[in-house]
Amino acid sequence: MKQLSALRNNIAVWRRLEQRISDALELAELEDEDLRDELTPEVDALDAQLEQRELAAMLSGPYDESDALLTINAGAGGTDSQDWAAMLQRMYLRWAERRGYKAEILDFTEGEVAGIKTITISIEGELAFGYLRPEKGVHRLVRLSPFDSNNRRHTSFAQVEVLPQTDNDQEIEINPNDIRIDTFRASGAGGQSVQKNDTAVRITHIPSGIVASCQNERSQTQNRLNAMRVLRARLLEVKLEEQEKELAELRGEYQKAEWGSQIRSYVLHPYQMVKDHRTNFEMGNASAVLDGDLDGFIDAYLRANVGE
Repeated sequence: MKQLSALRNNIAVWRRLEQRISDALELAELEDEDLRDELTPEVDALDAQLEQRELAAMLSGPYDESDALLTINAGAGGTDSQDWAAMLQRMYLRWAERRGYKAEILDFTEGEVAGIKTITISIEGELAFGYLRPEKGVHRLVRLSPFDSNNRRHTSFAQVEVLPQTDNDQEIEINPNDIRIDTFRASGAGGQSVQKNDTAVRITHIPSGIVASCQNERSQTQNRLNAMRVLRARLLEVKLEEQEKELAELRGEYQKAEWGSQIRSYVLHPYQMVKDHRTNFEMGNASAVLDGDLDGFIDAYLRANVGE
């Protein structure tokens, strides 16, 4: 039913677009000068709509229509990297808000001084995983550190993971005997925000050693369900990586993604620029990018990888 609904919505969008183009052509054929002023903004709007649909048509991967789990991990660099992870969190939440997606924080660990060490966010909406897939990798920030008393320039790193969420239990089967569930007290800033009961949940998949945790909900039951969502997504990622590795090795092009190679650099000093090193797409307005304007980078990556 979910697939049927998505297909119906997709077809409806194309039919509305087709009707708008037909109406605009009829008006254009009237050759009425007074109508030209009305047609110009409509043509611009149709261009923008068509570009969006072109981009969506590139998302034909098996999980591109899925919801996404996005995890941000601060890299080496202490407080600066943890602050950078928090900046990325805000950037992706703003991007999700712009697209009308639902974003929910499932788990996070605060930094000692500022920022966050790690955070996992569930992002739900049409083609959420497909659009976020290009964001997977290491992101580098260059700026004057607000935490350096000498105001020196620092380079910070954070890693972004993007996983598809699947509702298909047949896709990933988890044997109850293969998992260990631990409960603990949720951490917080103190006062009323600290849970007095063991509501946080940590699930360990014993055969693989993969750990998933959730502490954002007040209910242990809800935290357990969310932790299972994360675990299922991580196990699916392992399965997909194995398949990808086998295909890539056959083509002779397999290269494991490591911390050493960043996919994108965000420079705030001595000049402002954000550059994607895979596509060479760049924007001079770094503030706009950090406020969620990511569509240009996503578009460039998807166009560069059509057919992959």
